[in-house]
Amino acid sequence: MPWPDASARRSFCTGLRDVLPTMVATSVWALVTGIALVKSGLTVGMSVLMTVLVYAGSAQLTALPLIVSGAPLWLVFAAACVVNIRFVIFGAALHPYFRGYSRRRRLILGYLSGDIVFVLFMQRYADAREKGSRDQLWYFIGVIVPGWLSWQACSLLGIYMGAGVPASWSLDYAAILALLAIIIPLITTRPMAISLCAAAIAAWFGQGLPLRLGLVAAVIAGVAAGVAAERHDRNRNRPRERPRLRRRIAALLRRLG
Repeated sequence: MPWPDASARRSFCTGLRDVLPTMVATSVWALVTGIALVKSGLTVGMSVLMTVLVYAGSAQLTALPLIVSGAPLWLVFAAACVVNIRFVIFGAALHPYFRGYSRRRRLILGYLSGDIVFVLFMQRYADAREKGSRDQLWYFIGVIVPGWLSWQACSLLGIYMGAGVPASWSLDYAAILALLAIIIPLITTRPMAISLCAAAIAAWFGQGLPLRLGLVAAVIAGVAAGVAAERHDRNRNRPRERPRLRRRIAALLRRLG
């Protein structure tokens, strides 16, 4: 990868600036995940290996009770894949921006990516005419690198201090509240609000589903509702544009006549 020029450095710094406020919530979530790993009975070595290799809090917390109960390995992998199936959707949306890079680089970028990364990147570049520019790449790097470092640091902190944390602290609720404080201000359009409501309703009614399939249902419901709302808004605005176009054509014909 070539050394970044001034424009790329500015994009990197912009990504860093955008991700910094979200790192408070993700760091708390990483701390809770690290504590949960050792509290469940995993050794420190296994917990460290899992948090470095997996780098996915929801998948780790889903696989954890299955590992502790001695479930078959295929079931552990299946449950983690089901929970993280949303990244297939994220990857498809990000593909136009990174398809020009080698498979190895795309795998590295995919490993370092996350939910907040996708939201921040698409919020900035979803309407970009040019996809795959170096500025977009360096913005993406500016978001993913600090996020990965903060996650690993806080997760390792939770692993090594987990034995001394009492259950009465209820850190899992603190992590959820911190994530909500980051996500809600990002809801700036009507389709995004509808998507969030649909995902919340699906997640609520899907709590009792096995293998945390409620999370998968929430992702599918949120994406479907968001796409439908966006199409509805576009169709609703089209009739307003057609009369204006017709008036312009009529005025042009009058001038020619």
